[in-house]
Amino acid sequence: MSTENSKRAVGPIALLALGINGIVGVGIFFAPAEVARGAPGWQSIALFAVTGLALLPVAVTFSSIGRRFDEDGGPIVFARAAFGDLASFLVGWIAYISAIASTAAVMSGMTAALAPMFHLETPLAKSLAAAALATVLAIVCAAGIRLSAWVWTGLTALKLLPLLALVAIYAIAGFPAPASVATAVPAGSLLRAALIATFAFQGFEVVPVIAGQVRSSARAIPWAIGGALSSSILLYVLLQAACVAALPLLASSGSPLADAAGVFGGPRLAAFIVAGTSISALGIAFGMMATTPRYLSALASGGGSLPFEFEKIGSNGVPMRALFITWLLVVALLQAGSLSQFFALSSVAVLAQYGVTALALIALARRREHGLVPAQAWPAFPTILVTLALVIWGAESREALIAGGAMVLGLALRWHHRRG
Repeated sequence: MSTENSKRAVGPIALLALGINGIVGVGIFFAPAEVARGAPGWQSIALFAVTGLALLPVAVTFSSIGRRFDEDGGPIVFARAAFGDLASFLVGWIAYISAIASTAAVMSGMTAALAPMFHLETPLAKSLAAAALATVLAIVCAAGIRLSAWVWTGLTALKLLPLLALVAIYAIAGFPAPASVATAVPAGSLLRAALIATFAFQGFEVVPVIAGQVRSSARAIPWAIGGALSSSILLYVLLQAACVAALPLLASSGSPLADAAGVFGGPRLAAFIVAGTSISALGIAFGMMATTPRYLSALASGGGSLPFEFEKIGSNGVPMRALFITWLLVVALLQAGSLSQFFALSSVAVLAQYGVTALALIALARRREHGLVPAQAWPAFPTILVTLALVIWGAESREALIAGGAMVLGLALRWHHRRG
């Protein structure tokens, strides 16, 4: 095991970068204004801090159970150990379908945003360009997990540069107080703002999905999850404070970070922030292309749920068959037109992973398996409360219908394969 462990390509820094890349996506470039609409002034700053801290037990839950499973799959593996193949398949299938749809949506949006620069005027040209981008990213991923780790680490550093530059300029300005005065707002508005902030912090759950490629995963996974979430909390609070201080009409801003950068640093810093949006989208797209096939390979490794031996991982740490079918599905979705309906799956998939991971921790701790004891299950209970709160106040019937349809399709494929 020590020899195998030394050959693994992903170290703690690359794993931390993967977690930060998962959290700090395109959404944070627009979330400050959306949060300010429900929580004006300093309340939006406090709301980012409180919601980030509320997710710490979720991070501890993923860390506690993730460090005990030295294989790819994350929540799929946790569910299989605690509840068996069917529960594992259900959470893994919805996570995989959601990841494919999100990858296609990010690539489509990024291509559309850059289309004028490359004179892509027709829908066909845009969809073909997005497919070409997916192909390039898939080829890089196929070259090996070591190269992928270098790429996502570099893209994470690049996407953080403009955000840190805005924070630095804000600090040089002396951390000026908010330009607007917070007023009393209805509880419903605060709740909607909290939901937006909560989803902005999601993404750290991807860290244990590549555990089988991580050196000393028992130590690296908790460090990467905790480091990614805690650093993102600090970054988001400072970015929100900068926006509130710079923009009295923050809630009406279409690009709050760029507008705040223009106030503190002029047009060059604003342009830097705008460029960071595209880099951030590229980082998210690449991270998804590198990790999404591992949901499929983990699904295939349990109980013969899927055909074609998708579980096979090459000597370079890449599940090539799973990567190929993932690329194929992403490209097919990119030709399907509007992808807005698939965004609903993202929140459902994240909530499913939160809930199943928490329940798995409780079950394994109660049975004293994998070195767990009942006292170590404590973070699962606040995680379940957070999950239930998001389901009660954040879920919509449309999301349930789309997720239900995806689940029925997955179960039908599983039944057909096993019957055959």
